[in-house]
Amino acid sequence: CNGARRMLGLPLPRELPDVQDAYQKAKEIIPGGTQLLSKRPEMFAPDQWPAYYREARGCEVIDISGNRFIDMGPNGILSTILGSADPDVNAAVMRRVSLGSMSTLQTYDEVELAGLLCEIHPWAENARFTRGGGESMAAAVRIARASTGRDKIALCGYHGWHDWYLAANLGEAKSDALGGHLLPGLDPAGVPSGLAGNTLSFHYNQIEEFETLLAEHGSELAAVVMEPTRFADPAPGFLEGIREHCNRLGIPLIFDEISCGWRLYSGGAHMKFAVEPDIAVFAKALGNGFPIGAVIGRSEVMQAAQKSFISSTFWTEGVGPAAALACVRKMRRIDVPSHLHRIGKLMIDGWHELAEKHKLSIQTPGRPEMAILTFDYPEGPAITTLMTSRMLKKGYLAGAGFNPTLAHEERHVAAYLEALDEVFVEIAAAISKGDIEERIGGPVKHAGFARLT
Repeated sequence: CNGARRMLGLPLPRELPDVQDAYQKAKEIIPGGTQLLSKRPEMFAPDQWPAYYREARGCEVIDISGNRFIDMGPNGILSTILGSADPDVNAAVMRRVSLGSMSTLQTYDEVELAGLLCEIHPWAENARFTRGGGESMAAAVRIARASTGRDKIALCGYHGWHDWYLAANLGEAKSDALGGHLLPGLDPAGVPSGLAGNTLSFHYNQIEEFETLLAEHGSELAAVVMEPTRFADPAPGFLEGIREHCNRLGIPLIFDEISCGWRLYSGGAHMKFAVEPDIAVFAKALGNGFPIGAVIGRSEVMQAAQKSFISSTFWTEGVGPAAALACVRKMRRIDVPSHLHRIGKLMIDGWHELAEKHKLSIQTPGRPEMAILTFDYPEGPAITTLMTSRMLKKGYLAGAGFNPTLAHEERHVAAYLEALDEVFVEIAAAISKGDIEERIGGPVKHAGFARLT
């Protein structure tokens, strides 16, 4: 309606809120500004990034001020793998809502979803469901501890906000033990000090480091928790070595597939690398943005869930399972990973071509399905902020990464790169003149966790 009025030169029916003013006011009543660190405007371009959206379809977003953007950035922080408001998933959800999304009884969709996930993963016999990734990981760790009767966890990678994970940063010697696992500066404030020493970290592809940890704590470990991959492929024998050590010591192996699951391979990255865990955890893309998390695994481990109190009212609502069934069924019909790889590679190739054209030094670590762009300069964060600021004015949500979706087409990448070509001209000039921050028009983006006030 508002778009049509603008096109015809008619007055808007009411004044739309200012998206920047709305966020400033929100920070006064919502500690931390947002419910997810990765969606804070401060992580992109403070005072410029639009915090709130009114509509999202495919890869198009309209903020509450009526501004239209094409999302060439996070895309629901990896959750909208099919694109926002996918018609098939939405139809299943709307049907469930119209029939009642909550009742005294269970939704049978969760039984069908459990069967479908176990069919896709023949090594798994049981499934439990939550409505988010962090709580799914907490449930998986609880189940492993209940199964083994042990306390300590060895982990690699990022796994959420719960006490069991942040406990790795307790104690002076481990003030940022998680810094090399995606997000630096995660303060364990509020995590009981008595948990110190229960969560031990090792780094990806460092099998010797893992073996040293096992030599000291192997008999005390309730689980090894890790992503099968994120930005880099496993070194030859790394995942297999982890699996063998876990078998030898009777330690459940938990694969966190929340971020990579379904993007690299239909069913999860561990299937691509042919290494089976004892438990796998899914969320994000599982429901194409609707709240759903899954913990699947071998019955000898999963049945321990009955010994521990793991229960929540809204784990029984009907929207999540309905969305997940529709999403997984669609991903089984369509080769989504191949599409994501092709679109992501077009983006990475385009970044490099433009960088060469404008004599900019960039890095693109990671993989096409979760593309990353960094500027190889001491002022890298400021340069990225400048890029984001200028791309916003051209109608793009863009930053240090691009998570392609099924809704993205070659034309979106081509139009984005055409706009970025002009922005790179200014970036090259800013680097040459040394006035990057003066051009931004606001503060430089944050690089990790930090208080807002």
